[in-house]
Amino acid sequence: MGQEQWTRVDEYFSEVLIGDDPVLTAAQAAADAAGLPRIAVAANQARMLQLFARSVGAKRILEVGTLGGYSAIWLGRALPEDGRMITLEIDPAHAEVARGNLERAGLGKQVEVRLGRAVDSLAELAAEGVEPFDFVFVDADKASNPDYVAWAVEHSRPGTLIVVDNVVRGGAVADADSTDPSVLGTRRLHEQLAAEPRVTATSVQTVGSKGYDGFTLIRVER
Repeated sequence: MGQEQWTRVDEYFSEVLIGDDPVLTAAQAAADAAGLPRIAVAANQARMLQLFARSVGAKRILEVGTLGGYSAIWLGRALPEDGRMITLEIDPAHAEVARGNLERAGLGKQVEVRLGRAVDSLAELAAEGVEPFDFVFVDADKASNPDYVAWAVEHSRPGTLIVVDNVVRGGAVADADSTDPSVLGTRRLHEQLAAEPRVTATSVQTVGSKGYDGFTLIRVER
């Protein structure tokens, strides 16, 4: 049992429960053509994010880390007609691909791609007096995850869900002696969550077409 089997199972679930989606296929093709890394979430994981967003009736969604807009399309589709999503991307080439993909998906008016360092974009949103978000997906540089989540908690409402991707780090998250910045950031995030009385959180290991990893699920209580 290993990567080949994990991928086969993911493909089976996606084929049976999701099926072919020309818009998403085209979005991935555009990302590939632009040379973007193939690190977007798998289709079944993206569907899970969409279900999370829909389960809380999300009207306002924040994504930290856009890449080519694949997950943004999934989350944008969870919005009602009056909903809005903001997704943050540091790389101009990635942002350009994402904007094109979102436009072709019919989400260009609902989903805004903001270019720049996420910490700067978040500070700008705060200065603008942004309304609380109902769902937040964090999938960017792991060393900064504690900062992203702290900001998200401050700009949430009771019941907001926050999902942080790639928290297992190949199992290295359990290594207290690691000096890897991504591992250190992930461990600091968990310590931060444990000390934060306003949230309830758990982390789950996963295997699949993207390998061995996992995510943290956070609910803002107050």
